[in-house]
Amino acid sequence: MRIHRIFSAAALASLALVAASPAAATRPATTTQQPVPALAGAPAEDPGLRVAADRAGLRIGTAVDTTALAADAPYREATAHEFNSVTPENVMKWQLVEPVQGTYDWAAADTLVDFARANGQKVRGHTLVWHSQNPSWLTEDAFTPAELRALLRKHIFDEVSHFKGRVYHWDVTNEIFNDDGTWRDTIWLRNLGPGYVADAFRWAHQADPRAKLYLNDYNNEGVNAKSDAYYRLVKELKAQRVPVHGYGVQGHLAVQYGVPGDTLTNLRRFEALGLESALTEVDVRMPLPTDPIKVQAQVSGFNTLLQACLLARRCVSYTLWGFTDRYSWVPSVFSGQGSATPLDENLVRKPAYYALRDTLTLAGR
Repeated sequence: MRIHRIFSAAALASLALVAASPAAATRPATTTQQPVPALAGAPAEDPGLRVAADRAGLRIGTAVDTTALAADAPYREATAHEFNSVTPENVMKWQLVEPVQGTYDWAAADTLVDFARANGQKVRGHTLVWHSQNPSWLTEDAFTPAELRALLRKHIFDEVSHFKGRVYHWDVTNEIFNDDGTWRDTIWLRNLGPGYVADAFRWAHQADPRAKLYLNDYNNEGVNAKSDAYYRLVKELKAQRVPVHGYGVQGHLAVQYGVPGDTLTNLRRFEALGLESALTEVDVRMPLPTDPIKVQAQVSGFNTLLQACLLARRCVSYTLWGFTDRYSWVPSVFSGQGSATPLDENLVRKPAYYALRDTLTLAGR
């Protein structure tokens, strides 16, 4: 999808005033679109998020639980109906694709990629280099730095080559900095030094020159110590002619901590360095039980990030880290918190869903 958004002054001002109520898109589509599968139980004229996003020139995505995709028909239908982009929640991580050294298991990831192709969706690859969810054979054996570098290179080449032409974005590195802007202590930093980042991007680019390659992290929505560290890193990588293309902002928010007010400023400074950007893992959790104040704060969280993406000239996608509370990761990690997605456990749309759709609809007019 070619991103080309030009808003009038009135439309720009209106983005901040979208109410959390249903609205129908009225402008005819201006681009050729894949047929959108009907969502069970939805009105025939229901455009969903996907149609509104197509008209706004934005990729709207979700992380996908592949077990649920296989077993839960309503979840599968909603995934196809609401989104034009998908991200594997887990099945492209090293731990799952190479559980035994030298033996790859691509089945689950291939199934998701095939699903996306059948439904006219793009795939964001997640993730090539991370400190977590690595196979035990990698982390428990005493490899030398030279051996680890060779293993990392092989992993990146093998995975990116396997999905060449079928994955349009890769989160090459994930969560490499601490919140204070210092390097995170990882197996890669300890053994290879910070140069592993440049190596990873070069290897991924060699394996698939057409894929867009991203840095990805959390708590980097606004201008702060962590995003400053990324800003400095990008300038260094660019000076070394490293093929880095995108700045990924995860967007894991919590209503009790508020919403960064300078996300747009942050995205624009990375654009000035020549990068595109993406909101990659958005959810907005809250302490349970819910109440109207928390729900409205959640609406603000989802919508503030979406508005920043729409107003940035090179923000190309907005991805939810799961769209239904039925399969959300939040309760298992944050005790006493939940309700972090735009649909509840029964796939009923919440106010946050309608706010997202209304904002996309307005942006597409």
